[in-house]
Amino acid sequence: MACFVAPLVQAIATTAYRKLSRKPVPASLKTLETMLWGGSVMLIVDHVINGELTWQFPFFTALSQTGGAAQMWHEILTVGVPMCLVITAVWAVWALVARRRKAVA
Repeated sequence: MACFVAPLVQAIATTAYRKLSRKPVPASLKTLETMLWGGSVMLIVDHVINGELTWQFPFFTALSQTGGAAQMWHEILTVGVPMCLVITAVWAVWALVARRRKAVA
């Protein structure tokens, strides 16, 4: 229902860091950004299709129920945060492999 919030926040933070950084950032950071934005958009579409997100306030259908906010936070913390960790770990392995390949070539 709200698991996409965590990767969406990470995508926004990564984009802001890349755009506001005065130092050059690694090119691979753009890949992490793409992974996070793409995953977030896919999850938003999935949640709209399943009726968990609507175009009317409060947007999250869980918030219209008693105790829905707690349920939403629980999902963000137990599903969204682990998704962020897995995405970041996969990206870190990819970036490490890409750097080693570049060093060998």
